[in-house]
Amino acid sequence: MKKRTRLKRALLLLPLLIAAIAIIIFIPYKKALVIQYQNTGKVLAYIPFTEEEIFKIKYTHSIHLSDVVESYKPTKDLKIRQYELMYEDFAIGMPDNASAGEVFEQKDGKYYIRNMNRIFPHFDMRTGKVRANHRIVYNGTEYPMAGFIEPGTWVRFTIDKINIYQQLEGVNILEQ
Repeated sequence: MKKRTRLKRALLLLPLLIAAIAIIIFIPYKKALVIQYQNTGKVLAYIPFTEEEIFKIKYTHSIHLSDVVESYKPTKDLKIRQYELMYEDFAIGMPDNASAGEVFEQKDGKYYIRNMNRIFPHFDMRTGKVRANHRIVYNGTEYPMAGFIEPGTWVRFTIDKINIYQQLEGVNILEQ
């Protein structure tokens, strides 16, 4: 009789335990910069945000072969705000001045557009195969994207909350 009572309790608790585990694994909770494969939602890599939420994309421009640095930070509603652009040459594809409300500066041979307020729900990029050498800069450390994303891949950058399953699926860039 006692064995049946224990078995019934165990069978009643089993669905609750399974539901609790599913909630823990699949409920998004960690704010991160997420790099997805194309527009599929599949997480390739991520940077879990802590105190520092500023990140930069640094690459070598394909024509004038000098570094370009785009600086971003997340907004409260999980969008991406570009707040600065730095480049070294006015060659093709680079701006020659700032837009309304922005500040254009030249300092130490580099050009800066500051005070940018360009908001994106996400942005897409194809990682460079030859020269671009795309890097993510976070907390002063550069992480070459070729270390976790195959060159030539179309990726989507988003700010999102991710769950444990997505963390297991993607590469934590900070652990590279």
